[in-house]
Amino acid sequence: MRKTTIRLADGRELSYFGAIPTRPADYPDRRALPSVRVSSQARRDRLVDEWVIIASHRQDRTFKPADDQCPLCPSSATRQTEIPAPEYEVVVFENRFPTLPATIEGHTDAAGKGAAAGRCEVICFSQHHGTSFADLTVAQAATVMAAWLDRSVELARLPGVEQVYCFENRGLEIGATLSHPHGQIYAFPYVTPRTERMLRATADHWRATGRNLFDDVLAAEREQASRIVLDGKHWTAFVPYAARWPYEVHIYPHHRVPDLAALTDEAKSEFCGLYLDLLRRFDRLFDAPAPYIAGWHQAPVRVGRENFALHLELFTIRRAPGKLKYLAGSESGMGAFANDVAPEAAAQRLRDLA
Repeated sequence: MRKTTIRLADGRELSYFGAIPTRPADYPDRRALPSVRVSSQARRDRLVDEWVIIASHRQDRTFKPADDQCPLCPSSATRQTEIPAPEYEVVVFENRFPTLPATIEGHTDAAGKGAAAGRCEVICFSQHHGTSFADLTVAQAATVMAAWLDRSVELARLPGVEQVYCFENRGLEIGATLSHPHGQIYAFPYVTPRTERMLRATADHWRATGRNLFDDVLAAEREQASRIVLDGKHWTAFVPYAARWPYEVHIYPHHRVPDLAALTDEAKSEFCGLYLDLLRRFDRLFDAPAPYIAGWHQAPVRVGRENFALHLELFTIRRAPGKLKYLAGSESGMGAFANDVAPEAAAQRLRDLA
């Protein structure tokens, strides 16, 4: 996969993936941009032992621009965007309004405060504004896959980075502020709370049984079968036994690996077609584009890698036509989820939408 990297006018890095544009250097960023100012800070919530990022500078980030003012479309002769070239396949660039700064500053003090370290990137899946990931071809999805892998490897090498998370927020209902087909890649300076809980559960299961928890979960789903949506040679997509969301699907490789870089070429190839199939079924659930969150769960950079299993989690907050699942009192206040749709029924519905 061809990758070409340039610098934007304010010094941020941008990488083109794919053969288009043929001569990226011919399209410099001609905008007069001020330098990026970031004031993020990581603070530890001692009551629940979790990090919280304070990023007040993001209040002024781009918010729902008109389609003809989209900053993720290619540049034209009359309008310069975040992507200088007039056409592209897949682009990744440093977010102008990042949650995390790109450099490490200071250290955690006795009060639990410390400067955040890491990086936030934007990945554009297509140059076409009115499309979505589900509209990509298998070849186009493979280019996105190559970009995810490249960035995961490169970001994991940065000083202070502990975990890399590639994800997509799709739809106004989810809170996406740009309608162009895109996702984000976060390089966290800490292991995220959900991953920490997975690592604890995996360690407990190993001590109790001598087996890997991820392997046992996948084996149980494949044996029981009622919650399987798609079953390939290298991957299984299933609704989890204790799904939190109305329609939630996890995609596991049959051969456990810690991260995207460890996948075989055959597994990467099969994933693209299977994932596109699944996204299109989600869009057929309610005869309208599904608002969803999709994200790759990869092993942390330094801890728990031997027992962690790479997998993708996809879910929609829509529970019925015109109805959303809101995280109200019990979910938001106490983290106590309740699901209105039985996981077995959700899996059957998704199977029926082939």
